[in-house]
Amino acid sequence: MSWSFKIGKLFGIDVFVHFTFLLLLGFIGLSHWIQTRELAATLSGVGFFVALFVCVLLHEFGHALTARRYGIKTRDITLLPIGGLARLERMPDKPMQEFWVAVAGPAVNVVIAGAIFAYLFATSALVPMEQLSVTDGSFLARLAAVNVFLVLFNMLPAFPMDGGRVLRSLLATRMDYSRATNIAARLGQFMAFVFGFVGLFWNPFLIFIALFVWIGAQQEAGLAQMKSALVNTPMRAVMITEFRTLAPDETLARAVEHILAGFQQDFPVVERDGRLVGMLTRSDLIRALSGGGSTALVGDEMQRKFQTAGPMDMAEGALERLQECACLSLPVVQNGRLVGLLTAENLGEFLMIQTALRGGKPAPATPA
Repeated sequence: MSWSFKIGKLFGIDVFVHFTFLLLLGFIGLSHWIQTRELAATLSGVGFFVALFVCVLLHEFGHALTARRYGIKTRDITLLPIGGLARLERMPDKPMQEFWVAVAGPAVNVVIAGAIFAYLFATSALVPMEQLSVTDGSFLARLAAVNVFLVLFNMLPAFPMDGGRVLRSLLATRMDYSRATNIAARLGQFMAFVFGFVGLFWNPFLIFIALFVWIGAQQEAGLAQMKSALVNTPMRAVMITEFRTLAPDETLARAVEHILAGFQQDFPVVERDGRLVGMLTRSDLIRALSGGGSTALVGDEMQRKFQTAGPMDMAEGALERLQECACLSLPVVQNGRLVGLLTAENLGEFLMIQTALRGGKPAPATPA
């Protein structure tokens, strides 16, 4: 994610912090200083905020480590002002796997809150639940209250919260995946409408949450419809067969000519004998042009590790594979020879045409 910087690595997963997180941290520190003019109170306020996001980070590791049990890797985890984001390489294929990955995050917060409550009880420092809040009480009591809130908030049955994925996974055990997603997404949008309406009269922050939930529900429904439209569709039906390639000994100036002429933005790099040996992406090209100009050789700037697909591979997982290769194109190879190119743009056009052929109706669902 742009505007983020790495702060460490845990369990083999890179952890990043978005720069806006630091701005919020500074704002909280300044607010406490203005209110109290005391260094201890300011440090306590900042410390509580940091402790809160440590809990959020552990929540995300709950998702990531559970996904790892099912063979799903996590690209990285990023801390944002609104929470954490664990970028899984893909979502689980089986409903119950998605269920356990989704509940693992809130389960971590349950464990944290339970451990804190147990400690407060053992030290006779436990207070009634109605006296707990984010702003009132001891440091540990407030941290326990926040973890309880994180569990309740994340388990709301609305995307993109964990509760939405839990609901979708349970529904998917009884119906097809696309229909389960649509039901969960509609419920999420209804909840977003309620949040927004209440926020107009009570707390404006609920309007922000409503927008967050509404967009998340739309995205999930769109992805589910896309996967449904691509079920049982081979790559050869989606790929383009007219495209430009580059040779390793050509200069970047040749790639620039292709881009300016309106051809694709990512270029397969092919040896004279037809072997595919690399991919030159648009981002690689721009970076190389900024550093050394257009006289650099394609072979020096291309990616030598890249994703490929076969013409008879199913296109259902094409979007995920495009995300894995961090590019906009996926070369389609048969017997070591390049036979096609799948681009994000062409994939979108294919889906648009399929929807139009069905009279604007969603693609038919297929049992999960």
